[in-house]
Amino acid sequence: MQEYADKEALINEIKKTAELFIKEFDDVLENDKRRLIEGVDKRPQEMLAYQLGWMELLRGWDSDELAGKKVVTPDPSYKWNQLGKLYQGFYEKYNDYTLIEMKEMYYSAVNSLILWVQDFNDDELFNPGGRNWAKSTPSNWPVWKWIHINTVAPFKSFRSKIRKWKKLCKA
Repeated sequence: MQEYADKEALINEIKKTAELFIKEFDDVLENDKRRLIEGVDKRPQEMLAYQLGWMELLRGWDSDELAGKKVVTPDPSYKWNQLGKLYQGFYEKYNDYTLIEMKEMYYSAVNSLILWVQDFNDDELFNPGGRNWAKSTPSNWPVWKWIHINTVAPFKSFRSKIRKWKKLCKA
């Protein structure tokens, strides 16, 4: 797994991969956002909903913890072995939005995520136990790893998916 020398390196990677991912949607037509292509397991709308959902969850866990609320990961309605149902909830939540609206929400979510990351000190971000929610699974990951796994990594992998989707869509 990729590691980061410091907070700025993490933020720069978020910015870079987020931009590369979202630019792939510039030539996706609104009428095609729910089109499932054989060989790609997600529709464009689902790819964006997934990203929006995870960015919201991450910030929500932290916001709840800082407000003194009990944080249940991944979500009070779902256990870790029910991620498919969690993703379905993301897809339903964003189902009625246009691609333009979802792209705007994505840019806003990425900007909020970056501001959130900037607020962490290095100890909170890079050492295990920086937040209680981050040690909610046996992995006891530092916060940066949760951020990477739920933003940078899927920005990259879903960029490959949307590129494949577009290529097969034209075939």
